[in-house]
Amino acid sequence: MTKVKKEKTAEDEAGGTEKSYQELIANINPIANPLASRKLSKKLYKCVKKAAKVKQIRRGVKEVQKFINKGETGIVVFAGDTLPIDVYCHLPIMCEDRSMPYAYVPSKVDLGSSAGSKRPTCVIMIKPHDEYKEAYDECVEEVTSLPKPI
Repeated sequence: MTKVKKEKTAEDEAGGTEKSYQELIANINPIANPLASRKLSKKLYKCVKKAAKVKQIRRGVKEVQKFINKGETGIVVFAGDTLPIDVYCHLPIMCEDRSMPYAYVPSKVDLGSSAGSKRPTCVIMIKPHDEYKEAYDECVEEVTSLPKPI
């Protein structure tokens, strides 16, 4: 009764469970606009990861909404595949009222994992900090240049 080691296949080694950007876009909801490009999504995930290391993120609808109301600033990153939409459809309007930059990324699983969590996350606010200022400024510039929904 010994354990038999399972041989790794080429698909396992290459990370066969990851979906491509095109597959993730197929699952986004109708209000996910402005949607970040593949390149900008990667930059946002990296910025979230850096901000999570120095504890400069707000995670979840309740926490993000509370700190937007209190006047905190930063980039708000929404997951585009969150259903039902009613969970967070009021937040983009709050961001526009306070002229805060926001963008949608295609996957809540990727957004949660970039924040260092095992759980999917539908919204994260990245607060500015000196430790990752260059990455943050670059993300702000690209997110503000995205076309806003009508």
